[in-house]
Amino acid sequence: VMTILITGGAGFIGANFLWYCAERYPQDTIVCVDNLTYAADYSNIEKLVRGGRVAFVRADISDGSAMRKVFTDFCPEIVVNFAAESHVDRSIADSSIFLKTNVSGVQVLLDECVRTGCRFHQISTDEVYGDLPLNGGAFTEDSPLKPSSPYAASKAAADLLSLSYVRTHGAKVTITRCSNNYGKFQHEEKLIPHTILRALRDQPVPVYGTGENVRDWISVADHCRAVDAVIRRGKIGEIYHVGACCEIDNLSLVRKILLILNRSESLISLLPDRKGHDLRYALNASKIRKELGWTPRDDFASGLKSTVEWYCARWVESEERNGKF
Repeated sequence: VMTILITGGAGFIGANFLWYCAERYPQDTIVCVDNLTYAADYSNIEKLVRGGRVAFVRADISDGSAMRKVFTDFCPEIVVNFAAESHVDRSIADSSIFLKTNVSGVQVLLDECVRTGCRFHQISTDEVYGDLPLNGGAFTEDSPLKPSSPYAASKAAADLLSLSYVRTHGAKVTITRCSNNYGKFQHEEKLIPHTILRALRDQPVPVYGTGENVRDWISVADHCRAVDAVIRRGKIGEIYHVGACCEIDNLSLVRKILLILNRSESLISLLPDRKGHDLRYALNASKIRKELGWTPRDDFASGLKSTVEWYCARWVESEERNGKF
């Protein structure tokens, strides 16, 4: 039995983790902090809040006084930080909010954890390493950090800051770095939901460059189980990779989605490549498997199909309400 503070809990992965914890640990007290920026959707968690299962506080994690009040009011024993600006294109256009949320926000949370003795878990990303060649290799937890975008650099900075608090302050910190997630609740600016929505409307589906860039995909449900394993059994000061060894290039992924939707590949529109576009990501996740016994359960083909069906049901209903279909 514990009190867990989940920041960014109205966003994609955070909302899935909120539901996971609410259902798996009915005895725990769950607090959600979210600033409800454009990427969040309160409706993802409204049922849990209305039902009294989750206490919700709208606040910015970089607001020191607001976070002080949250920690004082709820006395959490662990913080799981999903709160982040995460869209690479937006970070290229303007990196300021990324530094504010992803670095300064983490600093505020770490200071509160040191003050109260609370554990801190940082949700990071495989993007902190930069990219890999197409012909092989995978990052380990000891790979050097070589971020390509301001977003990735802000996440790398937060990781280093978190680890420095372990050494300097004796903070109780763990970190997970995960590959690309798919599943429900994701914002429509991201590749999979964006492709689904554009295809449903028979609009051009954009793909950067030649589409050969490779990403390693994992279901958000598997990611949630991995985070749970780390916060309950992981070693303080350690980094754990979370990946499912499911690599696919972007063009092939878009084609799979179009096939599920019974849409023509003629909708695919190749765009000029974006700045600093990483070629390939891949994670060696043997550490979490060996030390904590976590393994991915979800099959990508069936998981992608059910994900497409979830967005179709949600958006078709929305469009019908608005008279667009």
